[in-house]
Amino acid sequence: MQAAQALGEALEAGQRETLAFRSDPVAAIEMRAKANRFAPGVEREDLPAFCARDFEPEAVGTKVDDGERRVDWTKSASGGTAMKAFGHDLRVRQQSKVRLAKWPTTVEPVYASKDEYRALLEQQVDHLSSLQERLYASSGYAVLVILQGMDTAGKDGVIKHVLTGVNPQGCEVTSFKVPSATEAKHDFLWRTACRLPERGRIGIFNRSYYEEVVAVRVHPSFLHAQNVPAGDTAGGKLWRGRYRSIVDFEHHLARNGTVMLKFFLHLSRDEQAKRLIERVDDPDKRWKFNPADVVERGHWEAYVDAWERCIAATSTGRAPWYVVPADDKPNARLLVASVIADTLDRLDLRYPPAEARSLREMRRARTALAESITSADRRTG
Repeated sequence: MQAAQALGEALEAGQRETLAFRSDPVAAIEMRAKANRFAPGVEREDLPAFCARDFEPEAVGTKVDDGERRVDWTKSASGGTAMKAFGHDLRVRQQSKVRLAKWPTTVEPVYASKDEYRALLEQQVDHLSSLQERLYASSGYAVLVILQGMDTAGKDGVIKHVLTGVNPQGCEVTSFKVPSATEAKHDFLWRTACRLPERGRIGIFNRSYYEEVVAVRVHPSFLHAQNVPAGDTAGGKLWRGRYRSIVDFEHHLARNGTVMLKFFLHLSRDEQAKRLIERVDDPDKRWKFNPADVVERGHWEAYVDAWERCIAATSTGRAPWYVVPADDKPNARLLVASVIADTLDRLDLRYPPAEARSLREMRRARTALAESITSADRRTG
């Protein structure tokens, strides 16, 4: 009876909030932001932090070059002057604690004007297109790019603007929504494993299996649809187990030729509110608006806590997380593009050389083709 009453009250509150948002979105957002603060005693368990050292050395302890990584910029295509170097380290080092409040959501932009932004983006897209072609030709690696972040963080924009010039035959985007009934009957990694890129291709996950240790952690009721054994959810056991499954899974992929890049688009709460309001005010963007996004803002601190734990637990040398300042959309796109291009550059991708026999066959074919052209010219002459 008490549970039914609590559910009814929650539904009524949600309806009131939706109506309030429609009548005055600014006031509704501010009301929700103030009224719903994360209560540490409710969702947060006082448990030891997950640490990669808990794993066997072969799985996680492989020595890697996990030193400081910075984005190195080439010369500006528009003005010919050197672009501003991005001084913040985007990469989360393995076994480090993560406090997102200490990571900036905005930094000095690497572009000086809109024209320079367009020129730099075009330069990066062209470079990525060339790298993707070599990746496809060599077929030695697969590349998996995971994009995560709060609602309105700009994941769709990164996909649209950064990957526009990449050959669609060698690149596939998969957006993951709420698991279907069939997907919920499998383990939480199953549906994403089915969409992994093959060697020679780039796969982009717009959201991913990380929702299963973030959104599901914020909303434990989502577990009901997955029929997880009750004993596995007690005392944080479920989350630690899923962290381990993710790290093992990603290291398995790395050992088999998949290069992983995971981006958390770090958005401030105020900037999210502005973007939601813009969706309401702009008729061309209203189709993007979902009142549920406003409701989710009430769980902001819970999401921050879940992401901090998740990123700290799963950023490894082979599958690193990059925390990208996302309040400035163009800047975030350039940073993501640069990290992807830098990573592909380090693979030293090359076109496969022709074998001696194949080369002889090519030369014979070329001679025959050239002779056929000459014969045709003679007949027409």
